[in-house]
Amino acid sequence: MTLGNEEERKRIANRLRRAQGQLNGVIAAMETGADCRAIVTQLAAVSSALDKAGFAIVSTAMRECVLEGDNAELTVDELEKLFLSLA
Repeated sequence: MTLGNEEERKRIANRLRRAQGQLNGVIAAMETGADCRAIVTQLAAVSSALDKAGFAIVSTAMRECVLEGDNAELTVDELEKLFLSLA
């Protein structure tokens, strides 16, 4: 099973690239001794971006399982476990 269609994969990959850029900003801020408020704000943005990407991945997998029915590669229990791992 592939993850969604090409458009969905691009959207999720772009979200992950944004998170990667934000994480690079956090690292640079740490290395230069930036203000802790700025670091925490940037870190919160990274965390939020990763959470949203994770939820997009799980929701895409859930949608595919519903559409594919018996041919789905993930069970409902596995999807639930993936979803809850994001909490």
